[in-house]
Amino acid sequence: MATSVAADGYPAGVNGAATEKLTKKLTDLPAELLELILCAPLLGHADVCSAARACRRLRDVCHGRGKVWGHQYKLRWPRLQRYYRQNECCDWLREYRTRHTVGLQIRRTVESISKRFFTEVPCVGQVLGDSFAEIQSLGAPEHFCEDELLFILNSDKWKSLTLKYYAKKILYFLRQQNILRSLKSFLEQSPEQQSALEGAVLVDQYCNPLADITLDGISDQLDEITDKVKKMLRIKNPSHPSLRGAPGGCFHVEDLELQRQAVCVLNCVLYEQLQYKGNEFDYYNPLNSYIHQVLQRHTGIPISLSVLYMMLARRLGVQIEPVNFPNHFLLRWCQKPRGSEDIYDFVYIDAFGKGKQLTAKECEYLIGHQVTADYYSAISTTEVLLRMVGNLLNIGKRGEGNEKSYQLLRDSLDLYLTINPDNVQYLLLQARLYFHLGIWPEKVLDILQHIQALDPSQHGAVGYLVQHTLEHIQHKKHPAPPEVKRRSDAEHQEVRYAAGLVMKHKRSGYNCVIYGWDPKCTMSQEWITTMRVNHLSSGADQPFYNVLVQDGTCRYAAQENLEPHTDPLEIGHPEVGRYFCEFADTHYVANEELETRYPDDVSETLCTVRRLYRTPPPSSGGNQGQPAQGTAAQAEQAAQAEQQAMPM
Repeated sequence: MATSVAADGYPAGVNGAATEKLTKKLTDLPAELLELILCAPLLGHADVCSAARACRRLRDVCHGRGKVWGHQYKLRWPRLQRYYRQNECCDWLREYRTRHTVGLQIRRTVESISKRFFTEVPCVGQVLGDSFAEIQSLGAPEHFCEDELLFILNSDKWKSLTLKYYAKKILYFLRQQNILRSLKSFLEQSPEQQSALEGAVLVDQYCNPLADITLDGISDQLDEITDKVKKMLRIKNPSHPSLRGAPGGCFHVEDLELQRQAVCVLNCVLYEQLQYKGNEFDYYNPLNSYIHQVLQRHTGIPISLSVLYMMLARRLGVQIEPVNFPNHFLLRWCQKPRGSEDIYDFVYIDAFGKGKQLTAKECEYLIGHQVTADYYSAISTTEVLLRMVGNLLNIGKRGEGNEKSYQLLRDSLDLYLTINPDNVQYLLLQARLYFHLGIWPEKVLDILQHIQALDPSQHGAVGYLVQHTLEHIQHKKHPAPPEVKRRSDAEHQEVRYAAGLVMKHKRSGYNCVIYGWDPKCTMSQEWITTMRVNHLSSGADQPFYNVLVQDGTCRYAAQENLEPHTDPLEIGHPEVGRYFCEFADTHYVANEELETRYPDDVSETLCTVRRLYRTPPPSSGGNQGQPAQGTAAQAEQAAQAEQQAMPM
């Protein structure tokens, strides 16, 4: 007689009886004990869903506001716990569903970006405006979006490089938008409420949105320095009123002699004990302008050191004011008990020069020429920020035309125009920058319209840019198909290396990875002459390779100057993810977009690394030959399976 078999493979009668018996025993347990069991580390959300379907008793224990789903939520997304109060009563099941759905939507959006924005030549400062708009249109909580992007970035180190590349760009943009909103709220405060430290932190955060920089964290570091000053001050004067001031508090020491004691000790701690100094040897490094880097590296430029010095002095009860002195930012300290506006009643402090105290005349010696009395006046926090951002703008304009300098120029223009939105000079610079980089043409038109409204005399420059921007928009609507380079073509027979190989430059010694090639040099005659290509044995009549270099630059190298690296290593270039989806120990694996343009290079790269490094061929189940498509398909299947397991 045949035995009926259940779907799980057990005899139906035995399995049903055993399950019913086990369920009955479980449901006899107290609810608190059932919650404890269902919160076991080995159980995932699918297990909890299965338990909830078993019977009404377990379904009641697994209710949305209970400990079980709260545990599942916290276990899966620990970074999100800071958004909830301790022991907060919350519908954890609803939160779990929302976060899970947002994660799937974010991942699909990021996965689609490479197809839409890939360019074979690195597009410096590329803006993925449509994708940002897509994410914002989801209407999802921003902290859920950010958490999913961070999850992508913190996944396997050498895998999903293209996904991480675009996730990082989106996270950069989203954080900057939040910081801009905070800056606008800051600027709406009255001048008395605005803190130069908070403004400096906002500038720092905007230019470094992926760094962990908070106002509380910076304030804590200033409090630590203040404590060191107070410790030394207590030895010199145990009854000094600065010792009674609360950390971060605002108070004023009236007696000028007591102020001098505090300033003297501040100079001793800051410049002698902690060794803060002006960075004379690398003055135009943007790190000198970021307050978190000044605190970390103990060096800066006049304005950043002045903000630090001023905020420390105020913590000691000494009211010091910022002075927008030309070419060298200063501070002023009134020597009259009731205040004054006479420039000779102030001592001027050079925070860049180790706190040296100057007279008004000595300030002119510092810059080498005379100035009017207006330059000795105190300025507002907003003017301090404009000077600080103006310095960053100048550094960006001095840059070498690489990704970092363009990004700095873009960021500092954003900041400057947020503070002073009607500055025609910088609006025109922003429009020209975006036009030059070929990015965000719709925003270029908005900027140009604003310029025309502010200053009609700019119609010549505006008209030229409008015409060419409209042409660019039309070109985007009808893009040319990508050029496909096959190694089998007759003109490509001399191409020896393939995309994805890690190389070493024979003359310059740098390490790099190939992301493209030409059968002959395609650069201008001027470039060929400048780079002395004709001095090479094969001149310009040989294959040339586009390479990403370890130092962050992109170069165009002749075949005779390159050789495969004897010990392939990861290339720490910010654009690697644009072209490659994985680093496979001996080489980089091209993503789908790069493989479309160089369809024969994936197999050629694998053959080369097997020959050079004697690596075994990939197993039949591997995906090294077709990396991008296989990974995307597997991820989509996994997402669908997980979605089906979610409670509805």
